Amino acid sequence: MNTVERLILMANQIATNLATDDAPIAAVADHIQQFWDPRMKQLIFAHGTDGLSPVAAAAIGRLADAQNGA
Repeated sequence: MNTVERLILMANQIATNLATDDAPIAAVADHIQQFWDPRMKQLIFAHGTDGLSPVAAAAIGRLADAQNGA
């Protein structure tokens, strides 16, 4: 498993674990923002949403948009 595949797996696991949160997308985005190294975030942003669960994809999209000033 390469690094991006590992990050996809991790993001999907976080999304699964936070699925019952009142705002799961925000919770996943917050977790990734707080605990992932900037290099990890850059790799997943560059990869896009392929392979991510809908919640994980939305969270990654939210973080990428925030980083790009959108």
